[in-house]
Amino acid sequence: MKRLKYLLALGLMLCLANVGMAQETEMDKLAKPYHPEADAAKDIAVLLQQAKRENKNIVIQAGGNWCIWCLRFNEYIHTNKKVSKVVKDKLLYYHLNYSKENKNEAIFSKYAPEGGKLGYPFFIVLNKDEQVLKVQDSGSLELGKGYDEAKVLAFFNSWTR
Repeated sequence: MKRLKYLLALGLMLCLANVGMAQETEMDKLAKPYHPEADAAKDIAVLLQQAKRENKNIVIQAGGNWCIWCLRFNEYIHTNKKVSKVVKDKLLYYHLNYSKENKNEAIFSKYAPEGGKLGYPFFIVLNKDEQVLKVQDSGSLELGKGYDEAKVLAFFNSWTR
């Protein structure tokens, strides 16, 4: 009987540990949206095809997991319901990595050669024909240690179709 109780308790602990790890993985995706190993040129090419099919613009958030403001903005667009809805329903969104592991120099020089002067994060808006519509800093969207909902919504809504 003791052995059965021990096995049941062990099984329960393993199940709870797996649930905890799954939650950590989801939080990790939210906390670390930039992927140095990604092939940004390929990813953006796929997004451009999707943009043509769906008649949407693409917003590229340039930055890295090392950048606190980049992570704050990523969290903000996922946790603010109004902003999240606009991004999800009306735009295609991509996190373009810039880090010592992968600077994505070819992509940055193609879409935003002046981007390095802006600080991170900054945004590149592309239309479905791969034309750069806007390169925008994020500082103008800030409020205190976060972001201003009205300014962020105005920015995103100005690029919806």
